[in-house]
Amino acid sequence: MIYRQEYPRPQFVRKDWMNLNGEWDFTIDHAMTGEERNFQNAENFDMKINVPFCPESKLSGIEYKDFMRSVWYTREVDIPEGWTENGRRTFINIGACDYITKVFVNGILAGRHVGGYVSFSIEITEQLKVGKNRITIFADDDTRSQKVPSGKQCFMYDSVGCFYTRSTGIWQTVWLENTPKAYLKHVKTTPNITDSELRIEATFDKAEDMTFTAVASFHGKKVGEKSVKVDWNNVAFSLPLSELHLWDTENPNLYDITFTVGDDKVDSYFGMREIALKDNKTYLNGKLIYQRLILDQGYYPDGIYTAPSEEELINDIKRSMDMGFNGARLHEKIFEPLFLYHCDRLGYIVWGEFPNWSLDVGTEAAFKYTLPEWLEELERDYNHPAIIGWCPYNETQGNVDPDLSMFLFNMTKAYDPTRLFIDNSGWTHVKGTYDMLDVHDYLQNPEEFRARYMVLAEGKAAPCFVPFPVDLTESDNVSFISEFGGIWWQDQTGNEKDWGYGERPKSREEFIARYKGLMDALLDNPKITAFCYTQLTDVEQETNGLYTYDRNAKFDPAVIKAITSRKSVIEE
Repeated sequence: MIYRQEYPRPQFVRKDWMNLNGEWDFTIDHAMTGEERNFQNAENFDMKINVPFCPESKLSGIEYKDFMRSVWYTREVDIPEGWTENGRRTFINIGACDYITKVFVNGILAGRHVGGYVSFSIEITEQLKVGKNRITIFADDDTRSQKVPSGKQCFMYDSVGCFYTRSTGIWQTVWLENTPKAYLKHVKTTPNITDSELRIEATFDKAEDMTFTAVASFHGKKVGEKSVKVDWNNVAFSLPLSELHLWDTENPNLYDITFTVGDDKVDSYFGMREIALKDNKTYLNGKLIYQRLILDQGYYPDGIYTAPSEEELINDIKRSMDMGFNGARLHEKIFEPLFLYHCDRLGYIVWGEFPNWSLDVGTEAAFKYTLPEWLEELERDYNHPAIIGWCPYNETQGNVDPDLSMFLFNMTKAYDPTRLFIDNSGWTHVKGTYDMLDVHDYLQNPEEFRARYMVLAEGKAAPCFVPFPVDLTESDNVSFISEFGGIWWQDQTGNEKDWGYGERPKSREEFIARYKGLMDALLDNPKITAFCYTQLTDVEQETNGLYTYDRNAKFDPAVIKAITSRKSVIEE
């Protein structure tokens, strides 16, 4: 069976493409001597792997769980007739490959990418020949290096605590794409609901003096069209819309839009919505929205970092919504574009994060190993209406470089001033680098939890019970409890590695009572405007999810939903 055959990038669709998921030859290169041994010209290796699943996973067909410093993939590809004619160009796209990737075509290096989480594209036109071609991919992934952001991938042999099975090399779809000689490289779209228009910024290659056209429609009816001349390699203009249909969590309206330049045609979509923050409250299109978020780490028992199917991506969103949540923190991982598409389609708000764990953020090297990939994430995911905020770091230590935090804030706001931003979720905040001040608090006693933050209603500063205190003022106080709960529950105990926060409840009834008490403490607080409950599913030994690792509900979703979704005092 060949998994993950769907088009991987719904916001930028071309008709000429080829999915390369499936069986590849594969080998482990522990000593990183593959190039010296001419692996880039090898016609086969000693193992077979099912791409796009990492070699640690069951679905890869390998399940090798020990450290792999570097790995190689190779396969033969038949390029369709016409892809090499009339100056047409071919690109290899890789959804994600951890961490440093080199792509060889017919033994020739075509390109290189650094970063384990964001999609990238490398042109391979010059290396192709008529007929069969061999594509070889090399990945160097030193998970134990403090220069490699690796999220929750474990730095020990076995998973431990909140660190899990590693994901080496390719873990998202690999695919080829064919374009005309002149083509559209990137489009940035910004909604302006006040004037009922879409701001469009586009970049091109070889399209000088051509005409670029954008045509928007809603449910099949054309609602806007505009053409402009491409003088060099970029254009910027506003597209007026004859009908305004807002995107929100109740009505996630999406417009279709088609871009053309010369013979290149790209199909996309967009949502019209506006985010604002006033008095620490979030507004969507001018209406108050309470952020009821779940922590989603995006792990799967058979695919590790990679969902076994598009259906499972959709189901994780629905599982969350079934329990009363309206969004998620996409935690310590950059999620794939297809998941974000379904967030857009279903009206599910999310925060984009970065897998900063393992990276030493107190050194100058952290600039080099954060900023390029963070900018790639902003560029790739900016157009998704479901993304409500950005948070590059999570629970960094006390040695975080304040200049780095400030630069991340300024850099993000320069590219995207339209969304919320938090410099470092939960712990060491740097003054002036966040829109909302958040904390993580796993206190399990509902009465004490309530009392701890109710002082905010009295105009006092709430204490921050985290390893590195936050310097608070009366005008700058906690409004977002971005991690709490994490109540430990599994039907059967016995695995000594299993854990959750606090003492495990003695019964389901005790769990529900604690869950309700913690939720009520926040929903009854007039100064708390957002929360994120830990977590959607168990992940390996961390058994504090509302669902098991294999996605079975631990409790009646209707019961949890009634507690989670009841109106807060600021919504009444």
